[in-house]
Amino acid sequence: MLWSIIAANLLAGLVSVSCAALLSFGLLASVVRRMVSYSVGLLLATSLLHALPEAFESGADARALFATLLAGLLGFFLLEKLTLLRHSHHHEGDGHGHSHGHDADEAGKSGWMILLGDGLHNFVDGILVAAAFSTDPQLGIVTAAAIVAHEIPQEIGDFIVLLNAGFSKMRALIYNFSSTLAAVAGGVLGYLLLGGLSGVIPYLLVLASSSFIYIAVSDLMPQMQKRPEARETLIQSLLVAAGIGTVLLLTQAGH
Repeated sequence: MLWSIIAANLLAGLVSVSCAALLSFGLLASVVRRMVSYSVGLLLATSLLHALPEAFESGADARALFATLLAGLLGFFLLEKLTLLRHSHHHEGDGHGHSHGHDADEAGKSGWMILLGDGLHNFVDGILVAAAFSTDPQLGIVTAAAIVAHEIPQEIGDFIVLLNAGFSKMRALIYNFSSTLAAVAGGVLGYLLLGGLSGVIPYLLVLASSSFIYIAVSDLMPQMQKRPEARETLIQSLLVAAGIGTVLLLTQAGH
């Protein structure tokens, strides 16, 4: 059973990342700056309409979950401050003006945070697959398929953030696939501890959600605000709505 859990998590990660990469590096890669708006919709919908409801429906204490969300948001704020401090020190007094790619350079900090949040989310998915296989191998396969369905839009959002942050396509692909290995770790741990991790899953989901919310609100939306023209605002709004719609459609397909 352990090898089935490992294989299912690896296959789910490979399929979701590959599908997302084909979309992101093809049609979306040429308009990454504009697709930041689409990514905002994906990240907010994944966290607010999928992961957080799942955490709160688990029966865990609501106050504790909200406290975890607050701690996650503040934690990512401090992590970003440390990144900015290092960035500022590196460029202090270098005498250079901001280049055309300065926005992407400033957005680089969000790339590492999205990978951290994605890793947490994948770790939880791995535990869920292990729990499903422990109940019924067929249920494990169905669960893995459902995870692929909801991971694809999230992975597209991740790729857009990474490309916008200045990552090369190959680097974004390698790092994104590496983060899916957290699902394998979660699957192995879930198998070894069986039901012992079930009480932790809601809090891990909330932490992962806090990273997605923080990145969308703190890093990506400010980039959108720099383009206040009416036409651009309309396009941004439609892309945000498209991102939300993608998550809703694929989440329903995964159920």
